[in-house]
Amino acid sequence: MPSNTKKLMKEFEEGKYQKLLKDIYVDENVLEYQKERYIKALENFETLYGEKEIEIYSAPGRSEVGGNHTDHQYGKVLATSINLDAIAIVAKTEDETVTIKSEGYEKFEVNLSSLEPKEGEEGTSESLTRGVAYRLKEEGYEIGGFEAYITSDVLNGAGMSSSAAFEVLLGNIFSGLYNDMKIDEVLIAQVGQYAENVFFGKPCGLMDQMASAVGGLINIDFEDPKNPIVKQVDVDFETYGHSLCIVDTKGSHADLTDDYAAIPEEMKKVANFFDEDVLRKVDKNEFYLNLPKIREILGDRAVLRAMHLFEENKRVDEQVKALEDGDFETFKKLIKASGDSSFKYLQNVYSNHELQNQSMSIGLAISDVALGDKGVSRVHGGGFAGTIQAFVPNDIVGMYKETIENVFGEGACHILKVRKYGGIKVL
Repeated sequence: MPSNTKKLMKEFEEGKYQKLLKDIYVDENVLEYQKERYIKALENFETLYGEKEIEIYSAPGRSEVGGNHTDHQYGKVLATSINLDAIAIVAKTEDETVTIKSEGYEKFEVNLSSLEPKEGEEGTSESLTRGVAYRLKEEGYEIGGFEAYITSDVLNGAGMSSSAAFEVLLGNIFSGLYNDMKIDEVLIAQVGQYAENVFFGKPCGLMDQMASAVGGLINIDFEDPKNPIVKQVDVDFETYGHSLCIVDTKGSHADLTDDYAAIPEEMKKVANFFDEDVLRKVDKNEFYLNLPKIREILGDRAVLRAMHLFEENKRVDEQVKALEDGDFETFKKLIKASGDSSFKYLQNVYSNHELQNQSMSIGLAISDVALGDKGVSRVHGGGFAGTIQAFVPNDIVGMYKETIENVFGEGACHILKVRKYGGIKVL
């Protein structure tokens, strides 16, 4: 049942929801921060819309652990939801208008009576909202108006997929307000991807949305993208005395859409050589036999990116096996190998249009020096700018954080926990 904004603020102040926050965010050290964050979000909602009966929803950011740029080729992925999220304070309305104010952005409205893609709306939050609503309605689900205040601590443009968290959040809001939370989490992920591809205009794969929607450490096989095989991998990184660190190297994702788009485009051109639409359908041995001809027709970068894809799919299987066998050292070696392949063959660590801006390369180089043979680092997410990922022994996390932040500034190194929930209705 919805609860009044004033009543909820008081209950958060009194510590009524500390156990719930611990369950969601895992880390004792962030509970006070989360309590204050929820209270502030409720206050901001009330300032915008008045005192109302509301519900609260959450969708996490994600960290890709293995399978860099494999999902759009129906490949294999290892990903986890993390304890950074977008939360929405939401009130149902009786009309067909969705009104959203996200912290740091202008308030906008989307009228659900008109759901076709709008000219000039590409690349906006409005387009994602319209796209999610359109697809859910097409799938036979109820949609309707609401007012929302959204705040997110998922780093924008930093490889944790703030856009996927936003899409999954919207899917869960429609699920909760109008469908009794009965929309399947996998469908919510697919709806988010559709909105991003068709309405927003970004050719992303499905991994980001799936990791945010499903939650926990998951192994996804996209061979049949309409029915991906999702398997939970039961592992507690604390058992191995390691932390997952995400480092924001402060690179901007602006103007990099063409760099991202070129990766699936070039991989698909290689697949087209074999009369297939994606590389997953191509026999690896046939690819290597035909490599000279493919080089001649498509050039070397397309060939190198295809090589990354074939080997990265194999590595994901090996990473899952290593974790299930409790062999963390082998797992770390595979993480390092994945990062090396992304740098050398996939070539998504910096843009070749911006050769003097290589913040991720700097982050990886410093990590190699600081960690030695104790920890590993790799490119994180889509690449070209943004974040790197490191698995760091707990006894040197402090040193690593200090070393990295000496270069990229205070707050650049995020020591994260794996969150067991995907998109959820909090209250």
